[in-house]
Amino acid sequence: MSSQTNQPRVKRRRVFYIPGYDPIPPRRYRELYRSESARQAAISGYEISVSPKTGEGLYGWHVHSVQDGAEVHTDVEVLVWSDIVRSSMSNSIAATYLQMLRTAWIYISTGVLWRLMRLRKGPVIAALYPIVMLIAQLLVAMAVVIGLTVLLAPILSLVALVLSIGVAYVLMLWFRKIDNKLFVYYLMHDYAYSAASGGKTPPELTGRLSEFTNAIAAALTDETDEVLIVGHSSGAHLGVTVLADLIRSGRVGTDGPELSFLTLGQVVPMVSFLPNAYDLRADLRFLSKREDLAWVDISAPGDGCAFALCDPVAVSGVADADQRWPLVLSAAFTQTLSAERWRALRWRFFRLHFQYLCAFDHPDRYDYFRVTAGPLSLGHRFADRKPSGSRIVRSVSKYVSVQA
Repeated sequence: MSSQTNQPRVKRRRVFYIPGYDPIPPRRYRELYRSESARQAAISGYEISVSPKTGEGLYGWHVHSVQDGAEVHTDVEVLVWSDIVRSSMSNSIAATYLQMLRTAWIYISTGVLWRLMRLRKGPVIAALYPIVMLIAQLLVAMAVVIGLTVLLAPILSLVALVLSIGVAYVLMLWFRKIDNKLFVYYLMHDYAYSAASGGKTPPELTGRLSEFTNAIAAALTDETDEVLIVGHSSGAHLGVTVLADLIRSGRVGTDGPELSFLTLGQVVPMVSFLPNAYDLRADLRFLSKREDLAWVDISAPGDGCAFALCDPVAVSGVADADQRWPLVLSAAFTQTLSAERWRALRWRFFRLHFQYLCAFDHPDRYDYFRVTAGPLSLGHRFADRKPSGSRIVRSVSKYVSVQA
């Protein structure tokens, strides 16, 4: 690691966090940040404290940290779209099964599924998981109907069929009730939402992204040293759209704060590979060549829900010869987590997908709380890092057009 003594120091920072497809209110992220930052500070030997934000405006919190002898003040704000997520989740079992058929048809008929399988098997398996589980649950319910009908028909005649269907329906309701453990309906709604318009941004989300852009533009006029946008999971491709719109609109000045973009556990190909994702592919190409921001992409092969170490620009087929970003790096869970923690988390796929926002036992250069609350900007922190040698940079997408 190069010396950091002569690097420009960040004293004040604004962080905008864009969650993935998550229906849970944003206070969850504050509590996660509070608990995990304290744990990381104890491991790494720096000071950090979190206090709630008061007043109106975006939901967020204040962070005060002393790292490497420097005092840093950070304001973290969550760009909320959990209400849109909740409204997109059908409460009907039948509607969810229709979503399953429609989504499977979109990915299979367009050939996108086979292209995604050429990148990483993990996220494709994660995408197939809700389909397999929904079919399995339906088969179990059908078996209950047949079994109870055969058993009770000699006694109750036609009433047996009605009773059996009722029992099967209650069973299906129970499956949905325990989805907080199975994540079947949740993941099905997630993939269905991305695929519904073939890669276009849904109208209700377009308006929200415009609000995000305005909030970030306002922060760029503040007296702060860095404005950092963090996009996790589906929030990564939303961040691409927001930043591309921000820069195109001419609201990024040459004498303002440093503009930084951190993507974590991205699933960009799930959307950018779809036939109608013209705007997203154009935004990826545009952002990849900018000199007025730093873009670092962090993922790990151990995260089965992300397209780990896949350059989202290159694999989407829109990389030019003058591509600068993103810098693709590995969080290397097998090295940065202790052997004990890795064994405990290895098969908890959903938890591992959030590890980027948590403490590491043996942090390398990537430490979420140094990035968001430390004295170096994102660009300077990773200035001397080369991209991961195992990253995937070949063009894989069947659809590469950036114009409808």
